[in-house]
Amino acid sequence: MSYIEEYYNSYDEEGRLLSRHGQVEYLTTMKYINEYIARVSEPEILEVGAGTGRYSVTLAKQGYSVTAVELVAHNLELLKSKLDGSEQLTALQGNAIALSALSDNTYDLTMLLGPMYHLYTHEDKFKALSEAVRVTKPGGFILVAYCMNEPTVIQYVFGLNKLHEVMDLNMITPNWHCISEPKDLFELVRTEDIAALDAEVPVKRIKLVATDGATNYNRQYIDAMDDDTFVKWMDYHFAICERSDLIGASHHTLDVLQKI
Repeated sequence: MSYIEEYYNSYDEEGRLLSRHGQVEYLTTMKYINEYIARVSEPEILEVGAGTGRYSVTLAKQGYSVTAVELVAHNLELLKSKLDGSEQLTALQGNAIALSALSDNTYDLTMLLGPMYHLYTHEDKFKALSEAVRVTKPGGFILVAYCMNEPTVIQYVFGLNKLHEVMDLNMITPNWHCISEPKDLFELVRTEDIAALDAEVPVKRIKLVATDGATNYNRQYIDAMDDDTFVKWMDYHFAICERSDLIGASHHTLDVLQKI
């Protein structure tokens, strides 16, 4: 069993996205999914790394045609358990870096909302992004999520007093870029890393979005907000989530690309 399978067999990813602070990432991602779905009549949607189906199942229940690909069998079974048979959803077990079961130029919107969290080499990241681009129609959109470097340095390395531990284990570079291996579960990037990867595939960037922005720095306050205050927080978050001076400090980002 891989580190990823062991992790997701026991971790409540669904619960994270349903928490109030987790809702910020979810609502922001859905905002941009819906924005680009609306540009296409009868869109064909692909989610690679669909997890337990938080996005795929939601979209299928809204009447869209969705293909969901997931690596972890446990997650895939949870995804399927949410379906009642009326949805246009095809669920497949597969790997983001090798989508040979899917044809070229098939999907209007391709979502890669989890795999980049767990790919540690440039080669694997390039393969995953290339495959997502390959199966997307010309002019179609690719949405790619990343975990960002700086929040971990701020909250984990310094906030949890892990500086000496990570330095002793050679887990951080002299310019404060975290170094991850599969056992560490999450790969952390900076905005310039994302831009460099984009430059290697036939896409143009539409925008880069901070999907949770300042939320996870203040999760105890976010979770304690009443409904009206949370609505205002979301208004504020949406007003600043595309600001380039703030994006790198977000825990998660969403890279919105269009296939050339």
